[in-house]
Amino acid sequence: MTQIDLYQRVSLACSKLLTNAYSTSFSSGIKTLSSRFHDPIYAIYGFVRLADEIVDTFHQHDKKVLFDRFKQDTYWALEEKISLNPILESFQRVYHEFEMEQELVDAFLYSMELDLFETHYDEAGYKRYIYGSAEVVGLMCLHVFCQGDKSQYNALKSDACALGSAFQKINFLRDIKSDFDERGRVYFPGIDYLNMMEKDKKEIEADIQLDFDAGLRGINRLPMEARKGVLLAYLYYTKLFERIKLAPLEQIKAERVRVPDREKLWIFIKMKCGLV
Repeated sequence: MTQIDLYQRVSLACSKLLTNAYSTSFSSGIKTLSSRFHDPIYAIYGFVRLADEIVDTFHQHDKKVLFDRFKQDTYWALEEKISLNPILESFQRVYHEFEMEQELVDAFLYSMELDLFETHYDEAGYKRYIYGSAEVVGLMCLHVFCQGDKSQYNALKSDACALGSAFQKINFLRDIKSDFDERGRVYFPGIDYLNMMEKDKKEIEADIQLDFDAGLRGINRLPMEARKGVLLAYLYYTKLFERIKLAPLEQIKAERVRVPDREKLWIFIKMKCGLV
């Protein structure tokens, strides 16, 4: 093993460690994928997670300075095909190996940067934010799942975007209280948080369902080696969405609705045993 091979192995280990530390659900989903997909998906998650942490949680630091540095380091890593940041090192390798478009990275970083200053969105801004913050992440993963098959990627692209959009909108509903209380954000266009009504919640849920339906259609067309992992994420979010729909608006605005770990574990067990 050469020294660069060792560094690449250590970098991937960092991405895996970050993924396992920050998301047990995502980590479980990766385990149901073919082993050939594990490292690339860890690398993608590590990259997007690190960017999200900068804009959402590093309150004791100048987040704009940190994000600008991360953004510049990302583009240097993609151009030079190496980075001393192990998370960026593992991501740039996957980016080049699967011939991802730079537009996906551009859109993602654009949406993340919006979280530094934007608090309200019109319809166009809302769609652009969701594309960059969620849909392109799904497209990065789709590049991995399609293993360079461009025709397959293009055929599944629209449904993959719909699934990412559904997941993100559910996150917005689940986190609507903390987004407003802690960051002053309201992602849903035309929604006044303080005067939001039950009918507003129902309209948002109906919109999410349309995305969910398209997303499931895409899952059923994925390569078999990737299907279980994405389906597991879909089932997790289906359970969360069910709980959100059953909860009155007052509850959504008072507490964060979540799926208990025991229910997540049961879904995972059923998936591993081929019961779903």
